[in-house]
Amino acid sequence: MSTTPATARAPIPSTRLVSLDVFRGATMAAMVIVNNPGDWGNVYAPLLHAEWHGWTPTDLIFPFFLFIVGVAMTLSRATLGPWGRILRRAATIAGLGVLLAGFPYFPLATWRIPGVLVRIGIGYLAATALFRWTLPSGTRDDRRHAVRLAWVAAVLVLGYWAAMVLAPYPGHVPGDLSQEGNLAAFIDRAVIGQAHMYRQRGWDPEGLASTLPSIATILAGVITGFWLRAGVEARAKAAVLAAAGLALLALGLLWDLVFPINKNLWTSSFVAFTGGAAAFSLAVCYYLVDVLGWRWWTRPFVILGVNAITLYVLAGLSARLLGVIKVTGPEGTPVSLQRFIYTSWFAPLADPKNASLLYACAYLGVLFVILYGMYRKGIYLRA
Repeated sequence: MSTTPATARAPIPSTRLVSLDVFRGATMAAMVIVNNPGDWGNVYAPLLHAEWHGWTPTDLIFPFFLFIVGVAMTLSRATLGPWGRILRRAATIAGLGVLLAGFPYFPLATWRIPGVLVRIGIGYLAATALFRWTLPSGTRDDRRHAVRLAWVAAVLVLGYWAAMVLAPYPGHVPGDLSQEGNLAAFIDRAVIGQAHMYRQRGWDPEGLASTLPSIATILAGVITGFWLRAGVEARAKAAVLAAAGLALLALGLLWDLVFPINKNLWTSSFVAFTGGAAAFSLAVCYYLVDVLGWRWWTRPFVILGVNAITLYVLAGLSARLLGVIKVTGPEGTPVSLQRFIYTSWFAPLADPKNASLLYACAYLGVLFVILYGMYRKGIYLRA
């Protein structure tokens, strides 16, 4: 990880797209809240993932972040920088995910290999390679470059759809989209092994096979980045991006009729639907922040957005520590420190679901204080 020196009180460079940092920060705030309720038995339905087919607002968080990775790739000079730096960044992100999955006991026999950061690392590396492979020769031509990447994304989602509904595989009929019977789960069990998958189930929401269509989510962000840096009037940028987002949303809903929206499988309809939702959300954020200049409300989200990976790792590590540290509970029996804090400080304040949500918000607040201190000192931890 690299650290930017603490040299500036107002550390966000003026050349940054502030709306992107705000969008990233809001996405990360939502991630912390949905991942850290006080009591998993008392959570509002929109703050839970869909059990299988279908979607909830929570299912938008991860694809939003991948979409943001793609936008940032287009706006960053590092994408065309030395391959060594790109490989190191991808390995660092994925490695942090693997370490976080094993923390604190690191059980070799059941250490989960796939995960959110692993998918981000692999997706970033693959998208960067595709970005460079499709780069037009000669002078920069963003339009031609975007068209090439759009074709690649189309091949990924259409090929994945065809494979999932048509390809035969041992012991199952083509088109089986059940939790353990689908082709992606079959491939993951064969390559990764069930012991190293999510909770040792027969399928993994961040498995190897479903990583392929998730690359298309990143490429959608890359193409959006081309549009945002185009020489077009800012209001027109926001309007066209919002319209494109609505069109993709409609495509995803139509595709859902024959290939269900499913985050765990990262189905092609899920790619279209969430890509559209991300594009529309960024368009709104861009219009408010970078077109109208309404920035009075953005600072907290910028603080979370500029240290997004740090926030993810801190949230994961602290949650695990709170779960494994034991203290004596009110009844004299050992309980986790997380349970003790929740039942002692938050449960008495409200009904169970609101108390659980209040704990999650307070958890985010504590992490925000840490990131605010880093922001004030100009410290940014980046892969």
